[in-house]
Amino acid sequence: MAECIFCAIVAGRAPSHHVFDDDRCVAFLDTRPLFPGHTLIVPRAHHATLREVPRVDLDPLLGHAQRVARALEVALGAEGTFVALNDRVSQSVPHVHLHVVPRRKKDGLRGFFWPRHAYVNTGDAEATAAKLRDALRSIPA
Repeated sequence: MAECIFCAIVAGRAPSHHVFDDDRCVAFLDTRPLFPGHTLIVPRAHHATLREVPRVDLDPLLGHAQRVARALEVALGAEGTFVALNDRVSQSVPHVHLHVVPRRKKDGLRGFFWPRHAYVNTGDAEATAAKLRDALRSIPA
């Protein structure tokens, strides 16, 4: 099996346009950005999916997303950001990573990139919420 490209970037064995790093995370520019400045933030440790990431790595991951979002405003004049994490489906590299994308009004992105599906009615929405609440009772905090 080939080495994970993000692990290679973290280890310095693959090139990247480095933005920052610390003991928990590394950030670098996406090679196929939606807009210039589109940054990926990855935990140093390899975790393929979000549920595998230990809490000790989650806080830094989100904290760095917050800092990068601010940096995109300061450095590039972004009016806001889009922050996303694909988990398995549409995940191009199986190493957890946050996308922090600079946004501007009328930049051409239309909300999410897929169609929305409304609930049939309020009862349908409440039934879905109840299923999630029930599932959360069995998942450790």
